[in-house]
Amino acid sequence: MPTTTTPTSTTPTTVPAAAPTATGHRIPRAVTISAWAAPIMVLGQFALISGVPVVIALVGAFTRVRDRAVRAAAALLALSFAIPLTIWLVRPDGAQSLSKDIHPGFVGLIVAAGAALVLALRRARSGRSATR
Repeated sequence: MPTTTTPTSTTPTTVPAAAPTATGHRIPRAVTISAWAAPIMVLGQFALISGVPVVIALVGAFTRVRDRAVRAAAALLALSFAIPLTIWLVRPDGAQSLSKDIHPGFVGLIVAAGAALVLALRRARSGRSATR
């Protein structure tokens, strides 16, 4: 007497790339990681390299996130990074690295702008944003 076997499901389960917001829109994980990475890199004396997560956060916020607060916070982070970068590039007697030349006030501003972006992303993810 032959035996029959039932096939098992081979459908792989996937993890979503980003957390959905209350309205169904997704906030890219790269924007969230960049919002955390930029101020940490500036505090860790990697100020010039922190331009990469700043650009990722800015582009991701303006192309993928509808929340105006997130866009404003990303723009604030980019602006607070661009000012000391421009000063460092324009000055003829600047230090060899941006980390050595940046004023501590700008470091504080970049950290505060990064925190504002993280909070705005958290607010947008939870769906409590009225600025969509």
